Amino acid sequence: MKTINVVAAIIHQGEEILSTQRGYGEYEGWWEFPGGKIEPGEGPEVALRREIMEELGVEIVVENLLCTVEYDYPKFHLSMLCYMCSIANGEIDLREHKSARWLSHNDLNSVQWLPADIEVLERIKANLA
Repeated sequence: MKTINVVAAIIHQGEEILSTQRGYGEYEGWWEFPGGKIEPGEGPEVALRREIMEELGVEIVVENLLCTVEYDYPKFHLSMLCYMCSIANGEIDLREHKSARWLSHNDLNSVQWLPADIEVLERIKANLA
């Protein structure tokens, strides 16, 4: 099975976490943490800053690695590095997503998350506690 290596930004603002709704593909309409594929020769933090600029039009500060998720989707294996981040500069401009929401600790389960992202929720809750 093919492995896809990606990075995801857990962007926080105060007690809230940014969630984004996919606007394309097999999981269109599901919610995820923004991010994307690591390009050949690119470090994960550089990839994450690039992906967030491409998807949301903002500069982020990559703070620390929260967790790594290994998840088997039907057609591929996902290896996802999840970093806590904050917005350094800019206003969010949805370039690839249908919608975005800032979710409080208590509202994290109010959207339909992609399966791999569900594993990150408990780590976020523990990190915010």
